[in-house]
Amino acid sequence: MKVARGELWAGRFLLLALMAFTILPFISIFMTALHPSGTVPGGLEWPENPQWINFVTAFNMAEMPKLLASSIFIVLSVVPATLVISTMAGFAIGLLRIPGASVLLFLFVFGLTLPFQGIIIPIYFLERAIGIYNTRVAIALPLIALYMPFAVFWMRAHFVNMPSELSEAARVDGATTWDLFWRIHVPLAQAPVASLGILTSIWTWNQFLLSLVLVEDPTQRTMAGGLGAFQGHYANNVPLLCAGTILILVPTLIVFILFQRQIIVALLQGSLKG
Repeated sequence: MKVARGELWAGRFLLLALMAFTILPFISIFMTALHPSGTVPGGLEWPENPQWINFVTAFNMAEMPKLLASSIFIVLSVVPATLVISTMAGFAIGLLRIPGASVLLFLFVFGLTLPFQGIIIPIYFLERAIGIYNTRVAIALPLIALYMPFAVFWMRAHFVNMPSELSEAARVDGATTWDLFWRIHVPLAQAPVASLGILTSIWTWNQFLLSLVLVEDPTQRTMAGGLGAFQGHYANNVPLLCAGTILILVPTLIVFILFQRQIIVALLQGSLKG
């Protein structure tokens, strides 16, 4: 019992230490954002006269409404396309076992090894050549392609473990391949699809590098990419920069707080079924 109790307290202490390590930077950023504009606060220091107006100033200077609209447009462009294509590809490779499925799977796995930063220069020149540079599409299309290896591998892991008897019974009842996919297996794949949607939404919302390289107009970028432009203009104004960071984090925090149970359940079910 003593060993078990010791392990319990050690686990609690470790969790508290990790929680403090995670939360303290956010507390520091929040406190810094409340200091007078143009000052350089030192560490965890609560200001004598909190400047809540810094959030309003950062909101106006960073053009947050335009950034929010741009981020929502990019997320709604990337996530549905990624889910549809990867689900159909995972179904074909994992369940139908189409000719060349092993080669296709190898190519998708190989795509996971490609460094994100190593292919951004070719993407830059390609988009300038086809005329989509400096648009939201310039961010959305590469993200769909870059997410596809992981997304297909994720969905294939679900479909490859589905019992073959289910498909055989549906075939006996006269189900076509489309019926087999849409009416039987897609409803059974809600958990991995939901967890994949959550992951790609978060990744897209926080996309930084592609936004900076492929789009010059800050209002056409994601929220994280817009912070890069804001930092370039106000790098010496630490309180305003921290206020802008907090404002960009708020939408993600609100979504997680509202849907934390659904997010955790979806991720756990996806990992168990995948």
